[in-house]
Amino acid sequence: MSTAYELQVLNPATAEVIATVQGATAADVDAAVGRARSAQRDWAAAAPADRARLLRRFAATVDEHIEELARLEVREAGHTIGNARWEAGNVRDLLDFSAGGVERLSGRQIPVAGGLDITILEPLGVIGVIAPWNFPMPIAAWGVAPALAAGNAVILKPAETTPLTALRLAELALEAGLPEGLFQVLPGAGTIAGDALVEHPGVAKIVFTGSTRVGKQIMAKCADRVKRVTLELGGKSPNIIFADADIEAAAAATPMSFLDNSGQDCCARTRILVQRTAYDRFMELLAPAIEEVVVGDPADEKTQMGPLISRAQLQRVRSYVPDSAPGIRGSAPEGPGFWFPPTVLTGLAADAPAAVEEVFGPVAVVLPFEDEADAVRLANATEYGLSGSIWTRDVGRALRVSRGVAAGNLSVNSHSSVRYSTPFGGYRQSGLGRELGPEALTAFTETKNVFISTEA
Repeated sequence: MSTAYELQVLNPATAEVIATVQGATAADVDAAVGRARSAQRDWAAAAPADRARLLRRFAATVDEHIEELARLEVREAGHTIGNARWEAGNVRDLLDFSAGGVERLSGRQIPVAGGLDITILEPLGVIGVIAPWNFPMPIAAWGVAPALAAGNAVILKPAETTPLTALRLAELALEAGLPEGLFQVLPGAGTIAGDALVEHPGVAKIVFTGSTRVGKQIMAKCADRVKRVTLELGGKSPNIIFADADIEAAAAATPMSFLDNSGQDCCARTRILVQRTAYDRFMELLAPAIEEVVVGDPADEKTQMGPLISRAQLQRVRSYVPDSAPGIRGSAPEGPGFWFPPTVLTGLAADAPAAVEEVFGPVAVVLPFEDEADAVRLANATEYGLSGSIWTRDVGRALRVSRGVAAGNLSVNSHSSVRYSTPFGGYRQSGLGRELGPEALTAFTETKNVFISTEA
């Protein structure tokens, strides 16, 4: 499609149009790749210290605009202001962290006979990052920051519903002194701009975060071109609570483990697995904790949960929760906006759709289990394997269950999943590859082996 088109950006809390953005065509993508390739050659040739300095300056510029970026995120994504500030701060922190890796991106010397063998890590070239709408700023930065640090150029395609913060970040990059064409943002439809980016022969790698269905389509297209890909896809993460745990602490922490960002989080602990002997006590504590969650205006400092992103997402979430379904329900505003109350479903079969499929909303299911083996069986009874929590006072049990659960990111007695300094990614249908952590930059490099003969 080469004809012009526009994207309307809605405020999820009011359903009002707040901006209209020009959508990128395949021709726009082609032109952007040309600019990126030219900028990348100069960027890769620059002294590592100079690249690191510019990335730190970019981080400092983001830091100066934290509140502006956060307020923009509240308007376009419906995130609570506290969450939005964290997201903008995460972009800053990841840029700083990645800048620290520029001068440490080293190869190896390998012992061989008859000479010296070394490896060199070289940038791939142009990286395409396709970011989701659920965490528009930080997840975009997970690809953008290490790719730039490794000497690549980046073209970022934000989600159709949340392009505004990405566009602003591109402006801040230029203000910080990054070269023209090195980091470009192309808002557009996935079937137009996204496909053009994936299929372009000048793009060396695609980083995609989104649904498993679309991830599979992107992987197939990349395979046809032998193009590298990192995929962070869906999740249906367990929250496993053993009877020996601090039940009060586990119940208090459970609501925001799946209600943060209105449940629109691949790491959301939407499968609450409770040992049968602690089930009644846990549910007694959970009910008031759910009912007390403050749902409302995301710009209000006291709000804990805002709206869903769109009307389509609201309809999807509703389809998983029949009006007569037993469980616990909180409250949500009525009227304009895409609101759904915090919901915990009980009495469902372990293979019910809401128990095994990714709802991507403020809905969790509680299932009882008998012992460790039963807990691991239930935890793994889904096609996903992204994250999860284990609540127990027994360190041995924590380690055993951690080894048994097929997931890339587990947390004991907490719900922490993401740190920019540790690797992140999933098993099975939850994705391919790892982001973040000490090796993040190497994911955007090619290894070259050089042998130097020392024989006369």
